[in-house]
Amino acid sequence: MSAESTGLRARFRYARLLFRHWRWQRPFWAGLWTLLAGLPIAYFPYANLTLGQLTIRMGTPAGSGSLIIGVLLFLLGLTMWFQQAVRVFAGVASIMLALVSLVVSNIGGFLMGFLLALFGGAMALSWVPGKPVADDPGEKAELPDDAPASDGDEYEPSAGKQGEPFVPGQLGEPYTQPEPVNAGGLPDEETTEENGRHRAG
Repeated sequence: MSAESTGLRARFRYARLLFRHWRWQRPFWAGLWTLLAGLPIAYFPYANLTLGQLTIRMGTPAGSGSLIIGVLLFLLGLTMWFQQAVRVFAGVASIMLALVSLVVSNIGGFLMGFLLALFGGAMALSWVPGKPVADDPGEKAELPDDAPASDGDEYEPSAGKQGEPFVPGQLGEPYTQPEPVNAGGLPDEETTEENGRHRAG
């Protein structure tokens, strides 16, 4: 495999990731269906369909109205892509134009443009931008379900189960050192407070 083909594949993958990121930030499919809805609505009134030697023209007295509805749906689809703040208005407008096209433009472009505009408007109304994932390094990591929670660095061991031997200091009790004992002396012999030596010595 040559280096040129590897670089071309990397550029293609980078462009695909950029397009995916752009698509996730807007109601992409709603805008696409609304764009496609304008094509049959604006096309059929001016089209000449040929079936063998028979030419069928579907022009209607409201041909200009069909063209206006198709262009408006096309613009509303672009608005959903590039102006997400007015997606609710664009969705409602596309649904209203789809209903009007049933009367004006050959039953909504033979129901193709009507259904596409209806789906696009409904998807634009239901689309909500996603919340960003917080991954700041200063946040606390989540503990597993069975791990003990602790507010600080202090460790508070839990009490032993019933029947287990008791270990001193297990319940967080402070450790106390035994009283000092002189070398060669007994623990209960008296000592002086000045130097800790035995009175007899």
